[in-house]
Amino acid sequence: MHAVIIRQQGGPEVLHWQEVPTPEPGPGEVRVRLRAAALNHLDVWNRTGVPDGPGALKGRIPGADGAGVVDQVGPGVDPAWVDRRVVINPGISCGRCQACLSGWDTLCREYTVLGTGRDGTYAEYVTVPAANLLPMPPRLSFEEAAAFPLTFLTAWHMLVALARVQPGESVLVWGAGSGVGVAAIQVARLFSAQVFATVGSDEKLERALELGAARVFNHTNQDVHSEVKALTGKRGVDVVVEHTGEATWDQSVRALAPRGRLVTCGATTGPNGATHLRHLFAKQLQILGSYMGSKSELWELLPHVNEGRLRPVVDSVHPLAGAAEAHRRMDERQHFGKIVLRVD
Repeated sequence: MHAVIIRQQGGPEVLHWQEVPTPEPGPGEVRVRLRAAALNHLDVWNRTGVPDGPGALKGRIPGADGAGVVDQVGPGVDPAWVDRRVVINPGISCGRCQACLSGWDTLCREYTVLGTGRDGTYAEYVTVPAANLLPMPPRLSFEEAAAFPLTFLTAWHMLVALARVQPGESVLVWGAGSGVGVAAIQVARLFSAQVFATVGSDEKLERALELGAARVFNHTNQDVHSEVKALTGKRGVDVVVEHTGEATWDQSVRALAPRGRLVTCGATTGPNGATHLRHLFAKQLQILGSYMGSKSELWELLPHVNEGRLRPVVDSVHPLAGAAEAHRRMDERQHFGKIVLRVD
């Protein structure tokens, strides 16, 4: 088969299109003939290496999200899966330990994400455990189906499982044009919360409003903390969805109302966030760390995707062989929604 391989640490040019052996499904696994794969910022970290962390995953096929058709099953898997259209849950765990059985897959010692701990979806075929398959929503194209699992699962876990957002509460979402931002706005609105959102350019303001945000700020030229305080009568918001890190951390904490919850799943601008501790304990704030979500949570949100209450937003579609150009678009941060690779 053909696939995209990370040859070395660096820019998009280190992604190489080449022929590699076609994988065979092992016990409990299936092979999916991919039709689409979606980019995530995780793919950029895997290409460049994480600051103060592991280097680039040389020799790895990147890609966490994918949609396609099952073409082969391994030992122990129901052959009825063959020819079914599926989307892939990118989080892989053992399925047997206490963490997995209690619904906290991400705390499994064997937990990994496609494209990180094992080869991912920038390929014509990928093998995954059968437990990681979901039926593809019939209303979606393959490109749209590939665009929702990782980011909608992340946003759902942040807002529903951890922050426990309630009707009538206010939520601040940073980076509304990102995959997590697009998903978080919709999940918060699904639970009847009022959403304030930020974008990095004026061109994205209207798109965020269309998703359901009540007010949208350009964080490059507006003081988001001051804007939020003004709109809430100096009270602040109940929940902040934080995934940018250093550049926004202080504003995020100061924008919280008393007993507010800050939930964070990323640090794209840097890993260090200074927190004024007196501010933290005097207002009785909560800071919640979030990473992906459980298999059961993806099944919880799937009906909302099926019925159109949650909808993936596709920014652009590129051929799989053009993965480097797709990564350049992500690096430039001009996209709104998911950048998708079409696997022909």
